[in-house]
Parts: sequence; structure tokens; C-alpha cells
Amino acid sequence: MSDILSEEEIETLLKKSPEWEHEAKEITRVLEFDEFMDAIDFVDGVAEIAEEANHHPKIEINWCTVTLSLTTHDQNGLTDADFEVAKRIDTLID
Repeated sequence: MSDILSEEEIETLLKKSPEWEHEAKEITRVLEFDEFMDAIDFVDGVAEIAEEANHHPKIEINWCTVTLSLTTHDQNGLTDADFEVAKRIDTLID
């Protein structure tokens, strides 16, 4: 199990994932797609990553907008696992 990250560690990791925003005890990314089915296809890819990592984001779908939030619930904050999954999610887009 990963240890909770310090604010300094979070800021360092965010520099490597600048699309993600840090607020409270989670990191969040909002993505816009041209078509609803593009958003759904993206969420399907996120689901595969989450299952493989056994680390699941909160996913909100609002038509062509997908909002992802990551936190480590059993640690009540952010851990390396959140940033590892975020990095893998980023590969679906970048």
C-alpha cells in the first residue's frame, strides 16, 4: 500500500501531469470530446486501466464532457497510485 504524499511531492508530480488539477485530497481532469460516443469510448479505456491497476477514479459523464477524479480512499488522500493511474489515463489522450 502506498503512503500518503506530502504537498511538496504532490506539486512535483503535478508538474509531470499538468493537465490534472489538485484540490483537497484528489486530482481531477476534465476532458471535452466532439461526440458523445467518443467520450464513452474514452471512459471504456479508463475502465480497463482502472481494473488492471485495481485503482478506480470517480467518473462523471455530461454529454461530451468527462470529469475524472482520483484519490486513495483507504489512505484518505493522494498516493503514488493516483498519479500512476493518471499517467496511464493520459496515454489514452496524448
